[in-house]
Amino acid sequence: MTTLSLKQLPGNATTGSSVGAGSGCGGGGCGDGGGSGDAGSTTIVGKPSTKDTGVGNYFVANYPPFGFWKPDHVGAFVDALDRPARPGVDMGIYAHIPFCRKRCHFCYFRVYTDKNARDIRLYIDALHAELADFARRPAIGGRKPKFVYFGGGTPSYLSAEQLKVLFEGMKRIVPWDEAEEVTLECEPGTLNDQKLRALKDLGVTRLSMGIEHFDDYVLEVNGRAHRSKEIWRAYEYAREIGFDQVNIDLIAGMVEETDQRWRETVAKAIALRPDAVTIYQMEVPYNTTIYKRMQETGALVAPVADWETKRRWVSEAFDEFCRSGYRVAAATTVVREDSKPFLYRKGLFDGTDILSIGVSSFGHISGVNYQNQHDFQPYLDKVLGGEMATFRAYPLSRDEVYTRELALQFKNGAIDAGAFARKFGTDPRLAFGAVFDSWRRRGVLVESGDVLSVTRAGLMEIDRLIYEFFRPEHQTGRYA
Repeated sequence: MTTLSLKQLPGNATTGSSVGAGSGCGGGGCGDGGGSGDAGSTTIVGKPSTKDTGVGNYFVANYPPFGFWKPDHVGAFVDALDRPARPGVDMGIYAHIPFCRKRCHFCYFRVYTDKNARDIRLYIDALHAELADFARRPAIGGRKPKFVYFGGGTPSYLSAEQLKVLFEGMKRIVPWDEAEEVTLECEPGTLNDQKLRALKDLGVTRLSMGIEHFDDYVLEVNGRAHRSKEIWRAYEYAREIGFDQVNIDLIAGMVEETDQRWRETVAKAIALRPDAVTIYQMEVPYNTTIYKRMQETGALVAPVADWETKRRWVSEAFDEFCRSGYRVAAATTVVREDSKPFLYRKGLFDGTDILSIGVSSFGHISGVNYQNQHDFQPYLDKVLGGEMATFRAYPLSRDEVYTRELALQFKNGAIDAGAFARKFGTDPRLAFGAVFDSWRRRGVLVESGDVLSVTRAGLMEIDRLIYEFFRPEHQTGRYA
């Protein structure tokens, strides 16, 4: 086995910078996976206040932070595409659908509320063209995806006919009849019986519903397009039709949230009995309506709950769900005991090749991170003009691959140190000894044989903790 260069890993030096957990929701769907970010934002990675919520996006979705991905590295991504796929590595597909009925006040994703049917059809054509180009590359051609994920934005914004054109066109290029999971993010107000039946017929196995809250006032002041009556109606439709899995998203700490409103939202979520619930902690990235309002008033503290309160609310929600037959599956997720694993998240965390298409979408192929053009028209011009839409990339060293997988897998709450040692040739307890010593002193690490777990308190701020694995130069960058 190849042994990592331990001197290059930050766990053997003092690491002083960490960041807080936050919301990972995306646009109208606010889904639990998402492979898109706003490449035009200027969100700073750094140490936020441990109490007040300031401005910044601290949710860890990849490694290294996006600001380190550069146009100069696109050539490395092309080289990776032109090599055969790594043996034994699965592949999944992420397709970004950037359309929404309305832009939420906390949204920083690349979404559009002004596109007509012609724009949508051109975009679908571009997705097909981009996928076809990828399918001709040695790293992709002939492979069958283990999962397919439609994120946003709001994929369910598309009509039943538009969804049919999108799905059938993609399937002709890269068949996914054998895919174990097909997920689609949706906003309740865009769903009706006809559209849900069409999605079921098209092979969607997992719906992720961006509910966020059940209180109409909270939904209104945070800029959500739907209201509570649409939630109940859409959820009832989905269950009648018989989707294999339904996930719902909630956000703790939204504008005007209170203890009472949060408890009521959790109770109503439990009453629905979804297969999984994803709960994000509200954050206020740059390029959001809330931030722009803060700029106008000179406010330094966002008008949302502080970090301590948000973590308490999520932990209390986890307790309520666990008392109702759920278990904690990740830092943001509870699942019913009989629920299937979420393959997209597993793949994102364990180094699976994720072929990502669409404006601003990001993926990972053969050890290279990449992201597409982040504006609508430049993306269309590139793809429909026969060019690649890749905007920037980052080729990871073997040490960085190790760090990426370790950090992301800890978002599930635990890692198998033995499995990492077998895969990479170095036990993480040696590679990151200083980090784990620090976690032990702070009482956030639990050890049982090769299994290293974080406590509930650690899980509530896992995005702060895992920054301690990052190389020093990656602890102060930009999500931009």
